[in-house]
This record gives sequence, C-alpha cells and structure tokens, in this order.
Amino acid sequence: MHVEELYEERVDHRFKGLPPDAEGRTVGELAAERRSIFDGGFTTPILTLSASALEHNLAQLEAYSAKHGLAFAPHGKTSMAPQLFERQLAHGSWGITAATPSQVRVYRTFGVQRIFLANELVDAAALRWLSGELAADPDFRLVAYVDSVRGVELMEAALTHRLDVVVELGAPGGRTGVRDAGVAREVADAVAAARHLRLVGVAGYEGELPVKTEESVTAWLRRLVALARDLDAAGRFADAEEIVLSAGGSAWFDSVAEVFSRVAADSFSRPVLKLLRSGAYVTHDDGHYRKTTPFHDRVAGEGSLRAAFQLWAQVVSRPEAGLALLNAGKRDAAYDLDLPEVRAVRTLTGERRPADGMKVTRLADQHAFVALSEGAELEVGDWVALGLSHPCTTFDKWQLIPVVAEDDTVVDFVRTFF
Repeated sequence: MHVEELYEERVDHRFKGLPPDAEGRTVGELAAERRSIFDGGFTTPILTLSASALEHNLAQLEAYSAKHGLAFAPHGKTSMAPQLFERQLAHGSWGITAATPSQVRVYRTFGVQRIFLANELVDAAALRWLSGELAADPDFRLVAYVDSVRGVELMEAALTHRLDVVVELGAPGGRTGVRDAGVAREVADAVAAARHLRLVGVAGYEGELPVKTEESVTAWLRRLVALARDLDAAGRFADAEEIVLSAGGSAWFDSVAEVFSRVAADSFSRPVLKLLRSGAYVTHDDGHYRKTTPFHDRVAGEGSLRAAFQLWAQVVSRPEAGLALLNAGKRDAAYDLDLPEVRAVRTLTGERRPADGMKVTRLADQHAFVALSEGAELEVGDWVALGLSHPCTTFDKWQLIPVVAEDDTVVDFVRTFF
C-alpha cells in the first residue's frame, strides 16, 4: 500500500468522534472540507493533533541528530501511523524502529525499507515470513536484537535468508539483553557459527535500567561502546559493512549523543552507524515527557518539543458542588503514567478561558472526574481540553485522528494500525 491510499478509506462507525453526517465520504474528501473541530459535526470525546506542533517536533529531532552526528530510527510503535513514518523519513530518518513482527508487517505494507527491530525474534512463523521479505527485496534491510545462544539457534533454524543482528546489552535487574561481556561473546560466537545470521553491532535501551540517573545511564552507554570495541577487536564484525551502535529513547538522547560523540571514526575497524531511536518526541506530551525530555533542562538551549495532543471532552454532569464529569475516560486517554491535565475550557458560545482551579482526579471507562476549586466553574455542555501523558498509550486508543490548524480547522487525518 501507499500512504495516499489511506485517504480513499471511507469514514464510518469505526472511527469515533468523526461527524455522523460524513458517513460514506472518503478520508480525503472529509479533510478537504476543512471543518471546524467545534461546529463541524465532530462528536466528543475527540482526540486532535496539532499540525504546527507535529512539524515542530519532527524538525527538532532531525536537527538535533544531525548536529550530533547521529543517524535516527524513531520508534514507530509510538504512533503506528504510516503517515507519520513517511514524514519522519522525509525529515532524514535512517529508518523506523519496531518492537514486534506485527509492527514490522505494517511497516513493510507501507514500504519502509530500513527497520531496526529492537527485540529478539524467535517466532518461527515470523522468521519464515521475514526471510521471504528479505529474499524478495534486495533493498530491504532489517537489523534485530540477539541476547542468547538459544535465541540464535531458534533464529537459525527458521531463517532461509541472511539477517543482520546486533548483540543486545542489558543490565542486572533490567529488561532483556546480555548482562556481561562473557555472555555477549558466547552469543557472538553462536552468530558466527550460523549460516543465516550476520553480526553487525551492539545495541540496547537505557530507558529500562533499574536506576536511571545521568551517571548510571552514561556508565551503561560506556559499557555499550566498550562491548562493541571488544567484539570488534575479536573480529566478530568481519562480515559487516558498518558497525551499528544504537541506543536512545526520548528521555536520555542527550546522554546517547554525548557518549557516542566520543567514538572516533578511526577507533573501529569499520565505519560506525550511531543510531538513535527516540519515538515519543513526535507528539511529545503534557506529562511524563514534558518533565523528562532533555530539552526541558539538561540541553534546554538545543531545542524544544511541543505537546501535539489535545483530547476534547464535554461536561455531561455536575452532580455536586466541586465536581464535574466529562465524557472521556480510560477508553480515550492515556493514564498509565499520569492522569490527564485540564488545559482549557470552551463554552458553547465559543468563549475560551484558562482552566484555572480544575484537576482530573480519576478516570472511569468513559468518564473523567474533575475537581473544581472555589471559584472554578464548568457548565454542562462546556468543551474541556485535556493534555495527555504518554503518547504510546494515547495513539493506540484512536484509529483515525484529526490534525488541526491553529484556527481549529481539520486539515488532515492520521490513521493508526494497532
């Protein structure tokens, strides 16, 4: 499929929040009408993406990566949106990162040619399918994790075409990945003995370290580089055209840049691809990533990110003093890291005002409980804008998301595939 084909899909009951009178139109036709999110027939709750914030965020990580000599493979599991993949690639991304074979299949359906699979793949059916993809398209490249001899054996047994792999480094008490250099060498030896695997580097993810501080993340990244040097000195990358060195989520990309910048071009036997994999940056958020992005405090002068999500809900009940109920809940908003934040109020007459003295205290399946301080007022029917925390668990609740311009008109739609 091509991304353009997504605009030929018909609008219907599958897509919550879209105007009922748009049933039967194509997505492209509805986008061309440039309807207002407020009086264009959209129903609440409705999630929106800011067109300007999206473009800003895409440009910021492109510029940051280029400045620090990093290739960029943003994690696509954040959005699972081929339209956003296309824009990320247009902004200079090396490829797109995936976590599961199902995600890889979506990427391939929409023509992504370089995929970094940040997981070990041991499913025989998925490996057979992947072999077919690699055999059918010589320009397609996928790089996957390995972290055990047993995993290498399972991959070798199912593959029929050569696959590039990187040894994954973990940490005691953390997630996947080898815990020490000795095991890493054993895994590398197993790859060398396999007919269908080629070792091309070392990678990992600092975001799942048991203790995350600048010091602990930096120390782990130095271990990653040291492991790559050790395996290179042992001749384990002899068949590789370049050595892949990869890490980096959306919270510690400054540490990745700092440590990787010290890797001299001539200190390895082959060119080094320094690959960053941040994903949540594309929409950023109003909670967890607002506080943890390096742009917030550690490298504030090197860029910024903007929250692109707003979830618009309406007040449906004022059952008692100091309490308002909105018609959006766990089925609509992320809540695994932080509760939504009330950002603004819009009355039915079109008046906008700040959401002073309003706080979401809990979510039910389809309702948000908003506590009102003295002097804060909401009326049944008012529209309330909620800022969300954690993009990954926001995107997966919406199949078709309106993209809005500064004047609140819908200029595009983003289709997700979860």
